[in-house]
Amino acid sequence: MSFKSDLKYSDITPKAAWLNRRQLFAGAAGLAAGAALPAVPALAAGRYSTDETPNTFEEISSYNNFYEFGTGKGDPAANAHRLTVDPWSVQIDGMVDRPGSYDLGDILAKMNIEERIYRFRCVEAWSMVVPWNGFELNQLLNMAGVQSGAKYVAFETLVRPEEMVGQNSRFIDWPYVEGLRLDEAMHPLTLMATGLYGEDLPKQNGAPLRLVVPWKYGFKSIKSIVRVTLTDTQPPTTWNILQPREYGFYSNVNPTVDHPRWSQATERKIGGGLFAKRQDTLMFNGYEDEVASLYTGMDLAANF
Repeated sequence: MSFKSDLKYSDITPKAAWLNRRQLFAGAAGLAAGAALPAVPALAAGRYSTDETPNTFEEISSYNNFYEFGTGKGDPAANAHRLTVDPWSVQIDGMVDRPGSYDLGDILAKMNIEERIYRFRCVEAWSMVVPWNGFELNQLLNMAGVQSGAKYVAFETLVRPEEMVGQNSRFIDWPYVEGLRLDEAMHPLTLMATGLYGEDLPKQNGAPLRLVVPWKYGFKSIKSIVRVTLTDTQPPTTWNILQPREYGFYSNVNPTVDHPRWSQATERKIGGGLFAKRQDTLMFNGYEDEVASLYTGMDLAANF
C-alpha cells in the first residue's frame, strides 16, 4: 500500500462519482431540474491518504450500517433525513483540564480540516475506500487538555428516538458507545470526520461528527458523536456488551483471526460487481507500518 501527499480529491475521483453525487444531492435537497450545485472546495489530501480509487459517493452513502436508523444496509439512507444536526454540541468530560459542552462550530474553527482517503473494512468482510474530510482526534483532545492519568477515550452517540427511528428497538441498550486506548486515540491516523467528498457528512454516514479509525473494523468508528470522555479505566463498548465472544475491545483488522461465524482472510469490495473476485485482507487494513508498534508484545488473538 502506498501513500501520497500531493493529491486532491478532485484529482482521483472517478467521473461517475461526481455524476452520482450531483444526482443524489439534487434529489436529497429537492432541487429543481437543472439547478446548479455549490462549488466544492479543493482540500489537499493528507499524507496518510491511500492512492487507491475511492468508491463513489452513491456507494458510500447508500450501503452502510447505522443501527440508529434501522438494521438494513439501505435503512440509514432511507431514514436519516429526519435527523437534526444543527445546532450540535459535544460534551467533553472526565479526566480533562477544560471540561464542558462545546459547540461544534467553535470546535471546527480551531481544527485543521483536511482530506483523508482511507481504506474502510467492515467486520462483515466487505470493504470500501472513502475520501473523508476531518481533523485528527488528537487536536480535539489537546484542546480539552488530557490529564496525566487518562488511559482511554470513551464516545457516545446521540439518543433521539423521535428522529433516529432504529432506537425504538431495544436490541441495543442506547446510546451506542465505543472506546479507544489513549495512544490509539492520539495516533495521527485517527480522524474525526466531518465530511465526505468535500461536502458535509451525509446524515446516514454519521453527521455531523463521527470517528474514523482505519485500521479497525468499521463498527469502532462511532457516528453522530455527542460525548467524549477521558477515563483511566477501559470503557464499555456496544458490540462487546452484546456479543463478547465475537467482538472484542480492540477490533483490529486481522486476517489471521477469524470471526466465530466467518473468515476474515478475504473481503468483498463494494462496487466490484456481483462476480468480482474477493481480495486478501491486509493486516491492520493496510496500515501495519503505521500502527503495529501500538501492539508490540500483545497477543492479538486474545486481545481481538
